[in-house]
Amino acid sequence: MDQTAKRLAHYFLEGNFDDALHTVREHQANYASLEVFSSLLTPAMKYIGELWENSEITVADEHLATAVCDMVISHLYQQLSTSQNERQKAMFFCLEGEEHYLGLKMVNRLFEEDGWDTKYFGSNLPLEYAVKTAAEWKPQVIGLSVSIAYHLPKLKAYVKELESLSCKPRVIVGGRMAEKYDLRPYCSENTVIIHNIQAIADWLRQYQLGDKANAIS
Repeated sequence: MDQTAKRLAHYFLEGNFDDALHTVREHQANYASLEVFSSLLTPAMKYIGELWENSEITVADEHLATAVCDMVISHLYQQLSTSQNERQKAMFFCLEGEEHYLGLKMVNRLFEEDGWDTKYFGSNLPLEYAVKTAAEWKPQVIGLSVSIAYHLPKLKAYVKELESLSCKPRVIVGGRMAEKYDLRPYCSENTVIIHNIQAIADWLRQYQLGDKANAIS
């Protein structure tokens, strides 16, 4: 693991917002958002997750680290200004009961930088409200995050309902479960399963090149 990412993880765990922000800002000066997310923030939070799984930190420590990481992202990456021109739309949220939203927040940022109009709902969005919003707003893409194994049956219901909307959105599924397991049994043949943030950048590139029907899954 890169030592800068490890140092950043400890700043998060200490609740040290100032040093965490300074560390990420130094990295941001030399790299695009994708590199900051993939080589610094994501490894730092994965390391913290491993510490928690090994009982080396408490739930309170993990929550504090998540809050500081969230503040750093929000401070560095303000919402981009919108234009009056019609843009492609994407909405992002975690399944009901899911609280791990940081990766999804990074994905939302990449879509914004790529020129999309986005709605980011964060954690724990019940299906009925997701369907209602999507039916009214008609996004081209809906991104879901799932991190807990016992929520996988719920994922199947989300995918089925959202892909059946009249606007025919492309559903993208990511999160910790997408990295560790085969999610195909819980998705359709049209669902895009994303294993890491680099794969999102690759998908966006292919989509914007015009291969919308066959963008990587």
